[in-house]
Amino acid sequence: MVYVKGIFKNRPNRFIAEVEVDGKLEIAHVPNTGRCKELLVEDAVVWLEPSDNPNRKTKFSLHFVENKGVLVSLFSQQANSIVFDAIKEGKIKELYGYDYFKREKTVGNSRIDIYLAKKEDDCCGMSFLEDSCFIEVKGVTLIVNGEARFPDAPTERGAKHLKELIELKKQGNRCVVFFLIQHPAGKFFRPNWENDPNFSKTLNEAYKAGVEIIVYRCDNQLEGIELIPESLDFDLGEGLTDSVIDD
Repeated sequence: MVYVKGIFKNRPNRFIAEVEVDGKLEIAHVPNTGRCKELLVEDAVVWLEPSDNPNRKTKFSLHFVENKGVLVSLFSQQANSIVFDAIKEGKIKELYGYDYFKREKTVGNSRIDIYLAKKEDDCCGMSFLEDSCFIEVKGVTLIVNGEARFPDAPTERGAKHLKELIELKKQGNRCVVFFLIQHPAGKFFRPNWENDPNFSKTLNEAYKAGVEIIVYRCDNQLEGIELIPESLDFDLGEGLTDSVIDD
């Protein structure tokens, strides 16, 4: 991928940004519906994916922003692909041992981001799946004093996903909410009680119900994004951690 450097100027709405490219003001699609207000500040350096599709309304997509000396990925949908590929490549120790992998598994009226299972053969040579594992992936870009927080804006949809995992867990399935920190400065995770107490409360309820929480982060480069194969700690409480340092 060849990216174009730009300078962020304004975000008229959550879907588009005004950016300066080679002295000319351009409109770029923002593939992240979060507020990102601590990242998309005036004159921040951004990296844009160009498009030659004449039917597109925007010439660019805003994929990265420079913040605190690192690249932050704003392509939130890419988080699912990163986690899915890392699972298949054996980079996530908590999710070893599966040999059936599927993205966007339909369950009732909803779709779960990732579905894992183990293939088993019966005595008649037929294959079936067991040990189902349902995973919802959440990309995290908000960092406060080295602490990654989600969400950066209230999300009813996010709370709905957690409730779906709770129900699937009650049915005997393994369920996971996977927080992928897309800002390399994040060293620790906690829910954002200040911005979304409902999601934070529901996350606690899910954890108590047996839904697992897994936290990893990315190494972002213009040449590609890779998951760092080392899980991070989390705290579901409301208070700030004293041990987290913004470095």
